[in-house]
Amino acid sequence: MPDESFPHSSQFAFFGSTTSIFMPSGSLALRTTQFFLCALLAAQLAMAQQDPTISVNVKVVNLPVTVRDKHNQIVRDLTVADFNLLEDGHPQTIRYFSQETNLPLTLGLLVDTSLSQRNVLDEERNASKLFLDQMLVNEKDAAFLIHFDREVELLQDLTPSKEKLQKGLESLQTPASDRSERGGDSSGPPDSRSPDAHGGGIGHGGGTLLYDAVFLASNELMKKQQGRKALVILSDGVDRGSKESLESAVESAQKADTVVYSILFSDRHEENRGFDPNRGGRGGGMGRRGGGWPGGGGSWPGGGGPGGGGGGGRGRSEESRPDGKKVLTRLSVDTGGRMFEVSKKLALDQIYDSIAEELRTQYSLGYTPDKSNFQAGYHKIQLTVKRKDLTVQTRDGYYAEQ
Repeated sequence: MPDESFPHSSQFAFFGSTTSIFMPSGSLALRTTQFFLCALLAAQLAMAQQDPTISVNVKVVNLPVTVRDKHNQIVRDLTVADFNLLEDGHPQTIRYFSQETNLPLTLGLLVDTSLSQRNVLDEERNASKLFLDQMLVNEKDAAFLIHFDREVELLQDLTPSKEKLQKGLESLQTPASDRSERGGDSSGPPDSRSPDAHGGGIGHGGGTLLYDAVFLASNELMKKQQGRKALVILSDGVDRGSKESLESAVESAQKADTVVYSILFSDRHEENRGFDPNRGGRGGGMGRRGGGWPGGGGSWPGGGGPGGGGGGGRGRSEESRPDGKKVLTRLSVDTGGRMFEVSKKLALDQIYDSIAEELRTQYSLGYTPDKSNFQAGYHKIQLTVKRKDLTVQTRDGYYAEQ
């Protein structure tokens, strides 16, 4: 009889792997071998049949939508069945629909503090305090405050604190005219136009970096947030010296899924003084008070602030002065917002009331683009309602990234 008391080693291969098993010899070895073979085969089959983990990044396009009737009143009783949606001419299925009026809101207030706004700044500050007070009602609502003139500066980072935002509004002021005039003279001494010690850009004087403000607010702040997002711009709409173009400013807001509301508020006395060509030039970055961002000399990446915020550039002639109203209209319409103009018949606080009502009563629609039509680049959206005499307000497209 074979000796069953001394073990020996055998090797078995399963699905390309080799397993060594120590077992006794003889008839006991046969039974033991069968047991281990069955156990290992079952384990290997179970591993082979496991479904692989697949990570799928599904693009959901969200649309904040406002619908008005022929009397310009907001319509609040629509359902998902009332809407038709096309993307690049292809019908889409609306998968998410909400009529909630208290969804968390991220709000950015961009205030023009250039010299052309100095006579209206107090009114802007006071009305903005009331607006923020009535908008931040949900514990998840938050806002930030940016001012822009010859630089773009974040006065208050994103916060739900009304007190912090009020303090930020109190600090709004136009740049000192003597500094602006000195910096705006590109014919000054060479050292006045050299990069500062903090590694910022080239110093420049008066300006209105509207496009840079929209770009940085969208790209650096709004893009990271979820849910409803809106920028409110207080300006005369005339950009002087931005690095970014109007097109890139619009694109940045669209990519951040952010609606832009513009309020045209111009000082007629300042307009009559004419356009100062020395206020042109390249813009700077966004500054944050209290340290700033690395590499920015106390500012947003790319510099900013006195002596560190962009180059002198060439002055613009009176004939090339842009139409501020058209600029603000473009920023708003292309992102799904509205443009308002302060006048004797329409005060700033009334405009803020209209924006607040709209933000509280938007429909929220969402859909997943068809895979067959999904590719990088801009996609055109067309949203309509089946009921007659109604106007739909939403953004007209979105940017898809690879």
